[in-house]
Amino acid sequence: MNQDNVCQAPSERRASRWRSCLAGLIAFGLLWTWTPGAEVQDGSSAAPGVVVAAGKPASKVSTSVKRVSLGRKIFRVTTVRVPKGMKPHVSFGKDRFGTTATMTRTAKRTGAKAAVNGTYFEAYGGRPEPYGTIINRGRVEHTSNYGTAIGFRPDGRAVMDSLRIEISGQVTNAATERTSSWYAYFVNRTPKRDGSAAVLYTPLRGNSLGFAYGRAVVVRGGVVKKVTAGRNVSIPKDGYVLVFTGTEKPMADRFHVGDQVTMSIRYTDRLGRPIDWDDVQVALGGGPRLVKDGKVALNPRAEGFKEDKILSKSAMRSGIGILPDGSILLATVPSATMKQWAEIWKKLGAVQAMNLDGGASSGLIANGRVVTRPGRELSNVLWFSE
Repeated sequence: MNQDNVCQAPSERRASRWRSCLAGLIAFGLLWTWTPGAEVQDGSSAAPGVVVAAGKPASKVSTSVKRVSLGRKIFRVTTVRVPKGMKPHVSFGKDRFGTTATMTRTAKRTGAKAAVNGTYFEAYGGRPEPYGTIINRGRVEHTSNYGTAIGFRPDGRAVMDSLRIEISGQVTNAATERTSSWYAYFVNRTPKRDGSAAVLYTPLRGNSLGFAYGRAVVVRGGVVKKVTAGRNVSIPKDGYVLVFTGTEKPMADRFHVGDQVTMSIRYTDRLGRPIDWDDVQVALGGGPRLVKDGKVALNPRAEGFKEDKILSKSAMRSGIGILPDGSILLATVPSATMKQWAEIWKKLGAVQAMNLDGGASSGLIANGRVVTRPGRELSNVLWFSE
């Protein structure tokens, strides 16, 4: 602003008027220095084309609506900023795997300071089980072979990669001491009755499997307690159950009551390269990847996505990103293609970013208040506490 256009230099006869004008300018300057909720175009801390709230970075959860321009189009993006160090959690429906609940109910039950809808899930029929990878409290609770995942280490640092999880182990015969190998490529997923699968079930699944087909091995405290077939067996609180169906059924022959069982987990990226995720306590899968190291990195087909709503169509979107200071940004937009969504995240200043389940699942919570309301109940939610 040119101050000379507001007030001209005074003469002796207009000294009083000059002092009044100068006082007004000082007051204006004080107001402009910082006004909560004020918006500025292209601020020094924002990427070009983004309208952001003025002021210093918040030390607590904050929410704002940003207008992001891409060419001639302006997107209204609702964001929730989560300071680095807040504790992440994953909740499932009515606090049980394979159930759904409203986001409002989840917020009240958990006391979440911030939350976003989680990974894709079965929303159109059948049991509402998640599709993406989930790690909670350091335990792998669900696996997938597509997409990208965000993980949180014990010190609060977030990481992002095309996570793939390999589960395998050894079983030592109690009588002969002969050792055999075993593997499972799904966790807590209901197998098709006429398909082939090797699945591991943890206590999160519930008190029992929920189905009665395939061959089941019950392991408790590292020891085989039961080997059975065609039964809805109970899942021990201090163990797990392995189920083998179809062509994988013969693997159950390697287990006998009393045998010792070990399990190992290997983390890789989608190309099979080992990645350091051993200490990750919470992780949530989704995808595709939107931003990597500050640049757009969109390749949904390479991550295993085939649906038009991901590849080309516009839809309501949810996403999560890591900012340069290590804080987490959650965001939704009413409608965008995945290419536009990636560009939006770059302009939001994300160093890393990925897409989450969207459409009617898109939802955000900030300080206990729903700021983007989902159009349906959710299978899983990523939330943060102090």
